[in-house]
Amino acid sequence: MPSTVSPRPDVPLAAKVAFLRQPGSFPDRPQRVEAIETHMSWVFLTERHAYKLKKPVCMEFLDFRTLAARQFYCNEELRLNRRLSTGVYLGVVGLTLDARGQLHIEHDPGGLPGEERRIVDWLVQMRRLPAQWMLDYAIRNGALRDDDIRRVVRHLAAFYASCKPASIDASGYRAAFLREIDRTQRILVQPAYGLPSDAVPGLCERQRAMLRSRHELFDSRVLAGKVVEGHGDLRPEHVCLQPKIAIIDCLDFSAALRMVDPVDELAYLALECERLGLADASVLVLDAYRGVSTDRPDMALVYFYQGFRALVRAGIAIRHLDEERYRPMDKWRRRAADYLQMAGKFQCASESVIEPPA
Repeated sequence: MPSTVSPRPDVPLAAKVAFLRQPGSFPDRPQRVEAIETHMSWVFLTERHAYKLKKPVCMEFLDFRTLAARQFYCNEELRLNRRLSTGVYLGVVGLTLDARGQLHIEHDPGGLPGEERRIVDWLVQMRRLPAQWMLDYAIRNGALRDDDIRRVVRHLAAFYASCKPASIDASGYRAAFLREIDRTQRILVQPAYGLPSDAVPGLCERQRAMLRSRHELFDSRVLAGKVVEGHGDLRPEHVCLQPKIAIIDCLDFSAALRMVDPVDELAYLALECERLGLADASVLVLDAYRGVSTDRPDMALVYFYQGFRALVRAGIAIRHLDEERYRPMDKWRRRAADYLQMAGKFQCASESVIEPPA
């Protein structure tokens, strides 16, 4: 990276976003650019590529405030996502500022000979995947083929089989669930969110009780080496079906949150597929997994994972209302309520396996 003689002010995020919204800013000169804002990033879509710019934000599990941190996590995003996709994550490119104050996208961030350019940010460059190739689109539009879920699960099972067991002890594994349940309960019962929160403490206590009373279900997964560094956010919108399976957007900012039981991730994927309308998703996913692995998890554990994931997603959904731009959108309150209903359903299913009716 070129050195500077004296400190110079940072380029504001708004100026970077304004630059990246312009088609003429990109090397391949696209016809148009679509900009999408998330909590942590801006994504700029051209006809052929996607460029992700991480925001300089600090949240509970991440800190992107420094240029060095954003560079590190761009490289982590590249490394981690290449595990489950081929030819999608193309590289990390520099956003540079020249001596005239003009921004540039640089595949060679050293700049041009004789011209000083300093890096002011980093971008992850990806090949753009058409929306109609994604699993969520296929479910919503009735385009899912019989073999698609089996192909996805085969791809994931091969990946999990290649992973080394995580360095975690059984008590630490259970403690992480307990901490997240406690944290999510505190979120969901806040009166300002307006959720039907009367049932939340009881639901959370039932999940805690299972972690205590059926600890052997969780401990056995750790002791068998099943917990690995997985994807961390396995949702249908992250699964590309064509022309071959590619799974993107893994949780790159926290290694701890990527340490998962493969059955937990697959149960989560099934949960999200069901929410989108694939009624028999759990059966399809688990049958496919049994067909390509020797793993036979207890169904009480599978249902617990789904209830826990639904609870956490309810907390994530409702926290959108903390941001002013989302407050008029009642969909987040409805979505959180839907997740809570699913959490209760799966917790009941888990308990019915433990204590079947007489």
